Amino acid sequence: MTQNIQVTGDADPASLTVYFDGSCPLCAAEIAYYRGQDPSRVICFRDVSQAGASTGPDLTRPQAMKRLHVRNHDGALVSGAAAFVRIWEELPGWRWAARIAKRRRVLGVLEMGYSAFLHVRPLISGGMRWLRKRR
Repeated sequence: MTQNIQVTGDADPASLTVYFDGSCPLCAAEIAYYRGQDPSRVICFRDVSQAGASTGPDLTRPQAMKRLHVRNHDGALVSGAAAFVRIWEELPGWRWAARIAKRRRVLGVLEMGYSAFLHVRPLISGGMRWLRKRR
């Protein structure tokens, strides 16, 4: 059974908006964790796997399904490792990781790792779905 994470509401221009593939069990689990770390609800989570999901003017739904994207407070869009760093900057227990990750070489290594992960994500997600069916 796929776990669907519901959106916290319409994006507020002053909030950080995270666009994620809620049909991916791994992605959904990670977003559920981040939501639990966001007691102030400063982050708006958008499940782009849902029909009619809004992504804004410079992001298509297919792009958002392939890679994590975050829209900053000023409307700028970041993706990949930089998107994770923006999320970590907002979460009280993760700000230390954001400070380390923002270093150019560290962010580059994280981006390479994330890009490599994207190639195996379908296999991992499929494995997670298979395991859930067997329970």
